[in-house]
This record gives sequence, structure tokens and C-alpha cells, in this order.
Amino acid sequence: MEVLASSATASSCPHFVISNLYKNPTSASMAASPQVLQRKHAPVRIVEARAKAPLMCLKTTYLKRPINYGNTDRALLLPICRLNQSFFSQCSLFSVRYSKLKKKLRLKKYAGSLHKVISCSEKIGRHAFVRFVVGLMVVMSVSVSVSESPSWALTEENLLFLEAWRMIDRAYVDKSFNGQSWFRYRENALRNEPMNTREETYMAIKKMLATLEDPFTRFLEPEKLKSLRSGTQGALTGIGLSIGYPTKFDRSPAGLVVISASPGGPANRAGILSGDVILAIDDTSTETMGIYDAAERLQGSEGSSVKLTVRSGPEIKHLDLMREKVSLNPVTSRLCAVPASGKDSLRIGYIKLTSFNQNASGAVKEAINTLRSNNVNAFVLDLRDNSGGLFPEGIEIAKIWLDKGVIVYICDSRGVRDIYDTDGSKAVAPSEPLAVLVNKGTASASEILAGALKDNKRAVLFGEPTFGKGKIQSVFELSDGSGLVVTVARYETPAHTDIDKVGVVPDHPLPTSFPKDEEAFCNCLQDPASACNKVELFAR
Repeated sequence: MEVLASSATASSCPHFVISNLYKNPTSASMAASPQVLQRKHAPVRIVEARAKAPLMCLKTTYLKRPINYGNTDRALLLPICRLNQSFFSQCSLFSVRYSKLKKKLRLKKYAGSLHKVISCSEKIGRHAFVRFVVGLMVVMSVSVSVSESPSWALTEENLLFLEAWRMIDRAYVDKSFNGQSWFRYRENALRNEPMNTREETYMAIKKMLATLEDPFTRFLEPEKLKSLRSGTQGALTGIGLSIGYPTKFDRSPAGLVVISASPGGPANRAGILSGDVILAIDDTSTETMGIYDAAERLQGSEGSSVKLTVRSGPEIKHLDLMREKVSLNPVTSRLCAVPASGKDSLRIGYIKLTSFNQNASGAVKEAINTLRSNNVNAFVLDLRDNSGGLFPEGIEIAKIWLDKGVIVYICDSRGVRDIYDTDGSKAVAPSEPLAVLVNKGTASASEILAGALKDNKRAVLFGEPTFGKGKIQSVFELSDGSGLVVTVARYETPAHTDIDKVGVVPDHPLPTSFPKDEEAFCNCLQDPASACNKVELFAR
């Protein structure tokens, strides 16, 4: 409370007078603290300290011209003193002649109260007095601020808002907070934003986050936080769809493209296929809908239903699907044999990675080992429409493919904060030829992986520039079960490329007709005239 009050008014009253200091030296009031009064209209910044005690310390040598104090009822410049139990028992003073004091300060009415003028060392320099006065003014301004500023009792809703504010203050990557005073925003919000109910508090937190203008820093109600955690752990309650943004090469109408449908899930059983376009969710158009918003709408409690409008080829489908718990396998793989004569036949292990949940790195290792048992001599890692996931899983999968080198630099406002690299101890497939497929749906942890493989010259990238999400988020839980997803750092690729809003640029483009799933990819390789064979994936 005190901190809040002092920061609001610490600089609002520049002139002060300390008065009534030891007004009666023989009374018990000598032990009382001095009264601090506000002097808003004093003509000069002067602090009075009058002590009717046996010792008095004065300083007058810095008066450049006569000063008329007008309504300043008591004005004596403060001495430089050392305080002990008997108050001014020892002083380091500037000597002054009493007659000059009366003439310059024109304070004749105080002449009778000065019983003795102490002669002090002339060696005390001008800078000592100036520093003392400045320091005293700071102390006095804090004292007046604390004593005069309003205070109020914080409610439970206020405390929840402050908890969210502190998390952003400590963790957010941009310490300018989008060019605003973060402390001032806190005070203004506590004074002006309604926080009488939990819904109003949530709205105040969302409004606070909106001022950062960061689409990846967002608030999660308790049920949405649980849903996010279940998704990263490999299971969630929904209809079993992975969705992404349509690319500029897609000829489909505006909407969200189905990346994959989990085998055996509600969407798969309803006949939704990769490449289908979701036009509406519960009668809300997806034309301008973000994938985070769409994912939240598709998920829900087990047994509840969701309405989808889906375009599959020329057909428009209206589906009513029931949500259920779906286990997510982030990896699918297949062996694709390319017909050739003799020893030149090519056996390609195709691995499609759709997300970075807690199962991702283990699933990639398992796929590589399975394909190796079938004598593959090259790999294709498909990261298209992989919107990311857990940052540590991206690092672990990079270590699978690299024998050594930097994976990513973690940076904040001051520069490089941390370096993730590998010494090859966790490498599983560091030598086989590797082609990586990317598009604008490749984001976040996928871009970290793609950038590491490209800059370390471990793989050749094909496709189009990636999404360009060069920031890392952490999830924080609040005391009521809600949460914050906060941008805590930005990253650079091993070549110190900042890809934010730019993306990872591939080495070669892909034709528009290039297949997007494992079965279509293998079939494409079987056709010598197909787009797959026009692209030299393993030319080197």
C-alpha cells in the first residue's frame, strides 16, 4: 500500500517546510517527530530548521543575493550536523558572524533566540552542503508523499489483478512494455477499472495485456488452461483435428485448412480429410478467425457437440460432431521406395511431425529406428503446417539429427541470454541425407528446428518462408486456476538470424502440387513424371 501511494505523489509537491521542530526544548515534545507541512508557493526551495537548544548551526555563505522571504514565516538554512541522543551535540559548521546573519537574512525577530554561534571548521567544502540539502529534500518528499497520499484496502479481485501484473512485470521480454509506464498502468487500473466480480477482473487483465500489442501474450480462463495443458501432454477433449492457415498456393476459399484428422477420432469417422477447409464453427465464419480461437472453439467438455461447415472438394458438408477424449500422436511415418536399377535404388523414410507435445521427441526416435530397420538411405522430415508446441521438445528433436553445433540463441532486451547446443551425445540420425519441408504454417518450435538444421548445414529446406514467430512463450498459472501465456524471450537461429515476422527462408521452392501426406508422397515418388521427381530432394 505504501509503495502504491508514494509512487503516485512523490514528485507532486516540490516545496516543503519543516516547522515546529523542538518548539519548547524543555517539554516532552522534544522527543516527538517533526511535523511535515506542504509549502506549495514558497518563492525559493528553502528548508527551515530552528532549534532553541544550547547549540545552533547555521549556514549562510551561499546566498548570492539578498532574499526577501515574504510569507515564509520561519526561514533559516539547514546546517550540516551529526545527530546523537542530545540532538545537536556535535556539529560541523560554517562560521558566521551574527551581525552579518541579521543583515542578510533580515530575520531580526529571531536575533534574541540565538544564544551562541558556534565557530566551525572552514575546511568543509561547498559540495558537502549541497549534497546534504539534496538528500534531505528527497527524504522529506518521500515522507510527505507517504503521509498525505490516499490509501485503500485491496480486495481479492485487486490481488488477482496484481498477481497477473507482477508476472508480466517480471517475465515479459519487452521491458519498455510497448512504450508505456507499467507501474503507472497498474495504479490507473486499480483506481479506474471495475473489479467487483471475477469476470470484471478477467476483463481488466485482458485489457492490460492488450496494451502490449502482442498476439501471443494472452490470458486463459481456468478451463482453457486445462485444455492447453492436456493438448501438450498428448491428449485432449475435442474432435481430433489439426488445423492450419491456407497457403497462398491453395485454391480453396478463405477458411482454415485441415492438416490432419486423428485416426479413429470424431472428425476422421465423419470423413474429414487432410486438405479439407473448415468454413464455419458453430455458425461462426472462420474467414478471419485465428487458429488459437478456432482451436478453443473446437475443444470442449467430453460429450458436448460442435457444428462444422466443411468444404471437401466441390462438396459442402454440414456436420454435427460430439467431442471426446482424443489421444494425439504427433508423428506419422512411411517407407517410400523409388524404383531404380541395381544399387542405385532409393529408399526414403518419410516422417511427418504435426506438433511438439510431450510425445514428440520419443515418437521421432521410434520412427527413425523403424525406418532404419527397413534399410532407408535418406529421410524427409515434413514440418509443413506444424504450428509448434513445447520448446524443449524442439531442442530434443534437433539433437536427434545433429552431431554437434548450436541449436538456438535465446535473447532478451539486453542481447543473448542463453545458448542451446549439442555435443552429439543424443544424435540418432546425424549422417543420412535429410530434406525438410516447410511452409507458412511452420511456426514457433518448428522454425527453431528448421533453422538449426539449415544453419548447421545438416539439411536442405524446401517450400516457402515459414510463419515468422521468433518469440518464446511460457505458461504461468494464477492462484485461482487461470493462467497467462507470456512472451518471455525471442530467439535467433545459429547464424544469428532474427526470424520474427520474416520466417526461415528455404533453400528451394516446392511446386504447388507437391503432396501433403505420407501416402500421397509415396505414390508421387512412384510416378517418374510427377512433381516429386521434378524436385531434386537429395541432389547433393
